Parts: sequence; structure tokens; C-alpha cells
Amino acid sequence: MPHSVDRVRQALLSAGHPDTITEFAEGTHTVAEAAASVGCTEAEIAKSIIFRSGETPVLVVASGVNRIDRAKVGTALGRKIERADPAWVEQVTGFAVGGVAPVGHLAPALILIDEDLMVLDPIWAAAGSPTHAFRTSPVELVRVTGGTVAHVKA
Repeated sequence: MPHSVDRVRQALLSAGHPDTITEFAEGTHTVAEAAASVGCTEAEIAKSIIFRSGETPVLVVASGVNRIDRAKVGTALGRKIERADPAWVEQVTGFAVGGVAPVGHLAPALILIDEDLMVLDPIWAAAGSPTHAFRTSPVELVRVTGGTVAHVKA
């Protein structure tokens, strides 16, 4: 099992969340692949997108059907938000793009949770690799990440 998946599992268990990580041989790299593998709608995929504010990682966990408005993210945080290249994402989170989980990051991040996720239950999030995901609820996602619910969709 990849080390990054172990980090996610440990973060979940440390937060009192059950180990709901499942491996999907078909892959969960994209929202469409994840929804097909898990057997849910694309909206129920909680995708993790990393931006940066200077050297600080900014994690936005959004419904799989939503595009993120970077300006709204910046307004919600009161910071300038920039795109992050894949190498930087992997360096600061410990996850490759396509497997970025909402928990278990190497460096602490500022975290926003898309308000549209709050009406969906269950939701599925990446668990550290492009073939692993975990099942959770929006309330649990906010609790285990310490994130702030915000309007971030374009």
C-alpha cells in the first residue's frame, strides 16, 4: 500500500473517523472515473484542489461538478490565490495530482469546503492515490479537516 494512503488512513483514524478507504482497480484519477468506480454521482465526489498563497497551500474541497472561482477563494480567505503546479502540490502535500486527499498533508493548509457538498451524503474523497477513495459525510469532512464552508464555485 502506498505510503500516502497510510498517511490518509492515520489522519482519519487520529481524527476519530472510521477507516472507509477502498481501493478501486478501475481508478479514481478524474471525477468521472471516481464516480464510475465508486458508483455515485459526480457531484458526490469531493475533489481536492490545491492552490497557493505565497508558500502557503490552500486546499479547496469541492463537489465534483463544480468549477472553482479562484477570486471567491481569495475573498473567503482574504488572500491572493495563485495556481499551483503539480510538482509544488506534491512537494507540500505529499500527494500527486489525482490522489490529493483532504487530510494527511505534509504541510498545514488553509482549507475551504464547497458549500454545495453540505447537502450530499455520502461523499467520496481521494485517499492518497489515484486508485483509493474514502467515504465520509460533509459534516465529518468539515470536522476532520478543520475547513471552513464557503461559496467557492464559479
